[in-house]
Amino acid sequence: MSFLNSLNIAGSALTAERFRMNIIAQNIANQNVTRTEDGGPYRRKQVVFQERRLDFKSVLKGKQTQVSGQGGVRVSEVVESDEPFRMTYDPTHPDANEDGYVLLPNVDTSEEMVDFMAASRAYEANITALNIVKAMAMQALEIGK
Repeated sequence: MSFLNSLNIAGSALTAERFRMNIIAQNIANQNVTRTEDGGPYRRKQVVFQERRLDFKSVLKGKQTQVSGQGGVRVSEVVESDEPFRMTYDPTHPDANEDGYVLLPNVDTSEEMVDFMAASRAYEANITALNIVKAMAMQALEIGK
């Protein structure tokens, strides 16, 4: 594994975790939205990661040095949660049904905060990995003196 490959792997993880934190922040910001463009309440979104790697065809063609395929992680998709919506009784709410119940988003603040802390810790771990690679490179440069 080359020096630049290590940087690409950690960098891709930083990008993916930052995107994950943005989606979590979006979920928290929309936890009380009862009406979206689709007509229903906001649905919780979740990020799905996928490994980045070279496919066999690219290796055979000698394209091993492509930056987009040197390992790491990428966001493959953002999916909406299929958990049921929360219901609360508020007959004065404009989106209440005939019985006075309002459908609220399926966003749980506690769960979002736990996910945010996990993403934050993963982000910090990747920064640490980048710093270690940087320190190794600096020591390698010192050997030549």
